[in-house]
Amino acid sequence: MNFRQVHLDFHTSEAIDGIGNAFSKRQFQDMLKTGHVDSITVFSKCHHGWAYHPSDVNEMHPHLSFDLLGAQIEAAHEIGVKTPVYLSAGLDEKIARRHPNWLIRTKQEATDWTDDFLTPGYHQFCMNTPYVDVLADQVREVVERYDADGIFLDIVGVRECYCQYCIASIRERGFDPRNQEAMMQMWEETYFNYATKMNEAVHAVKPGLPVFHNSSHVARGRRDLVHLNTHLELESLPTGGWGYDHFPLSARYAQTLGVDYLGMTGKFHTSWGEFGGYKHPNALRYEAALSLANGARCSIGDQLHPSGFMDPATYALIGEAYREVEAKEEWCKGATAVADIALLSVEAASAEVGGSPINDQNKHADTGAVRILLEGHYLFDVIDTQADLSGYKVVILPDDILMTEQIKSKLAAFLADGGKVLATGRSGLSPDGTKFELNLGVQWLGIAATKPSYFKPSFELPSLQNASYVVYAEGQEVALTQDGESLGSRENAYFNRDIFTFCSHQHTPSDQQGAGPGMAEGPDGIYVAWNMFEDYAVKGSLPVKEIIVYALDRLLASKRLRTNLPAQGVTTLQAQTASNRWIHHLLYASPVRRGQNVEVIEDLLPLLDTEVAVAVSEPVREVYLAPQKSPLPFTQENGVVRYTIPKWSCHQMVVMQF
Repeated sequence: MNFRQVHLDFHTSEAIDGIGNAFSKRQFQDMLKTGHVDSITVFSKCHHGWAYHPSDVNEMHPHLSFDLLGAQIEAAHEIGVKTPVYLSAGLDEKIARRHPNWLIRTKQEATDWTDDFLTPGYHQFCMNTPYVDVLADQVREVVERYDADGIFLDIVGVRECYCQYCIASIRERGFDPRNQEAMMQMWEETYFNYATKMNEAVHAVKPGLPVFHNSSHVARGRRDLVHLNTHLELESLPTGGWGYDHFPLSARYAQTLGVDYLGMTGKFHTSWGEFGGYKHPNALRYEAALSLANGARCSIGDQLHPSGFMDPATYALIGEAYREVEAKEEWCKGATAVADIALLSVEAASAEVGGSPINDQNKHADTGAVRILLEGHYLFDVIDTQADLSGYKVVILPDDILMTEQIKSKLAAFLADGGKVLATGRSGLSPDGTKFELNLGVQWLGIAATKPSYFKPSFELPSLQNASYVVYAEGQEVALTQDGESLGSRENAYFNRDIFTFCSHQHTPSDQQGAGPGMAEGPDGIYVAWNMFEDYAVKGSLPVKEIIVYALDRLLASKRLRTNLPAQGVTTLQAQTASNRWIHHLLYASPVRRGQNVEVIEDLLPLLDTEVAVAVSEPVREVYLAPQKSPLPFTQENGVVRYTIPKWSCHQMVVMQF
């Protein structure tokens, strides 16, 4: 799997003439060289449904006069660049208008993606229709006729559908379409049938050829879905709706799965389909480095002009990032994460106990937890319930992890081996939510009487003097047990905000009366009585972060990595076992808001005298900066390596060679 990929979108309307007329083999190659590109995903079929090559099972774009796909593959291969081939799977507007009965339908008979045919936009197909065989033929033809280096199938996944094919199928099984459980089972089978057909169409011709089915998000906890792919491409355009929180969360999970994966961002200021939009080169440099720091290869999205002319400004921009990636690859191959903490994903736990949909609260729990772990500079993985816990010191159960038998059994072995748990909110409770299954020093009594409520810690926060701190998320009422030590008290508000009981602009203040522990420690770890991670994701409160950091530092007696990196900095530790070394990644950028809900990175300020201490059990021979290969002074005493990086910006790797 290559490090420097471009995903070259080419969704091109039949209303545009002269398709590919400006394509030049030399210019195509020059742009790939300018961009330091070593792999480019090129198009067989786009969302409009047209093929960009002669086809017996599809129709070539009416205004294309030559085999554009073949020309792109030939040009790329001539200079050693790989060419995975893209086919739009879920969308095909040409066929959608000819066979609207093959489309996904809501219960109200509306179509998916675009509700009707009088609004511009695409319409998504149901794979429980004859369309799936049409698509399989298209895939098979590409693999038979072209020297593709992989197949990328887009806009697919387990989809809710009430088209007449699905209605007929569920009735043939003896179920009523109003039976949600039966419908969900059928939708799951529909997706697996689709993926199996496509994989067979590819591998019957070229066994082992890479295949990826893109649904824009890799669902945590669904290893069965992950392993329908040969590798993962983590679509995560920060300005395209994913934000800068999404990729670290996805990557820290992907690296635990034992599959190759890449991080996909875009060159666009916003998202896909933006012509003439460019982000600052520093943003691409940072986003590519973020992929490397999280063990991923890189992919940058572009969209080819209908003329086939490759945009020089785009490849100069991409080259700014990929020139640096090319120099760093030596220290990023075959890397595995070094981690102290395992964050058990709420999304993963929910998926593995029945596939229930993730609500906003659960989604926020994972996001808020990763945000605090990044800002606290902890070494962590995001895991599912199938993960091996033996290498971790602390497991975080964020907000809503109930103790199924599988989770309870795993944690029992982990705790018996000396591990500790940090649980918040409803986490640690039995599946019926009535009692704690872990000894966290508390007994569950019920949901807190007011929302918000307040926490008054028995310890000082680093940035603030002691106070009653508001926590907006749902709280729990608990009582201390004989094994528990209170680390602070919960306080209710005078009353909840209501028509005749409200106070001031937002919420009622604390009544300043202790209402039981708000945070406690027991033999198995620490419990905090609110959905703290949801709260941080939504409100971003400084006290909430510092309370969680206090708990983690209390549980992590020997934190493996310590640094004075600013909160916005990101740090990871990757092991290259084959080269007998650890690679310490440091990144720093500060996204700012531009426009409405768009975060951009522009300025990359230098950082001075970044201090680092890493707990290392074996002797270190040398420490040096990469890719500069310049030595860095260090000391190693009592199992701790210490060094200071005098000046750096954006991304710096430090190599500890054993």
